[in-house]
Amino acid sequence: MLRLAVLDDYARVALDMADWSPLHGRCHIDVIDRALGVPDEAAEVLAPYDVLCHLRERTAMPRTLIELLPNLKLVTITGAAHRTLDLAAARERGVVVCHSGSRPGSGQGEGTPELTLGLMLALARSIAHEHGGMRAGAWQTTVGTTLYGRTLGVVGLGRVGRRVVELARAFGMNVVAWSQNMTAEQASSAGARLVSKRELFASSDYVSLHLVLGERSRGIVGEAELAAMKPTSFIVNTARGPLIDEAALMSALRERRIAGAGLDVFWNEPLARDHPIRALPNVVLTPHLGYVVEESLRAFYEDTVENVVAWLDGKAIRVVA
Repeated sequence: MLRLAVLDDYARVALDMADWSPLHGRCHIDVIDRALGVPDEAAEVLAPYDVLCHLRERTAMPRTLIELLPNLKLVTITGAAHRTLDLAAARERGVVVCHSGSRPGSGQGEGTPELTLGLMLALARSIAHEHGGMRAGAWQTTVGTTLYGRTLGVVGLGRVGRRVVELARAFGMNVVAWSQNMTAEQASSAGARLVSKRELFASSDYVSLHLVLGERSRGIVGEAELAAMKPTSFIVNTARGPLIDEAALMSALRERRIAGAGLDVFWNEPLARDHPIRALPNVVLTPHLGYVVEESLRAFYEDTVENVVAWLDGKAIRVVA
């Protein structure tokens, strides 16, 4: 019987999010609920498996790891791409890679935009601080602000960025936007106004990042951008950690050159237990929860089961081109 591993199921919910019974008797299924060090630890743990079922990009699959997995025959990924998977290496070894599909109208893509607004509200109203105070017996120690009338600067107007604009406008926010190739027409069609990069950082009360991580976008927020921000402004990142220069952000937060940050993504994940950002009082932290909602996970794992069944039947579907 083939061996299948469901990777990085930190909350151990994968087997409840889909009907895996079509694989019973065909695959032995194991759930791995922790992050594995790549490549050495991952190679040791995953060597026996024929099928690896990923959740987004939690475990990287570079060539160095793929070449250490002698039994690997199928990799399923959630979403259309897995940017840390070496597709060429997989193909060279005859490994099939299948992706999940999208389900318009299901709410599958709403998790990250909604979390972005949630982090902004948490920052505006000191929700985490006041929650901790209430647990400790305190009562009202901060004065918040509204989102209404504030300026949001959106960096990147892809699907998530455009939805964030819609939600922000529903709160009565003014929205400006910038990315390297954005046009005024694209910004206007999304409900935002195109400005220069410097103006966005200088004028916004909140800056929210919604770019794909790549060579051009890595570290796109650095010392100069953070220095341009107002001391009363906040930065929110629900996209990818390395979009922001880590050292520059830590310095700006420690020195209170910006008011704070709402971060759902980090430079290395899971975030180290002793990372100094955990101790900063002007940061709201969530553990990469953006897409981690029931609507997304059900779609991801239902498609995962379909992909494995189709492959077992010799009719692989959703094969990554």
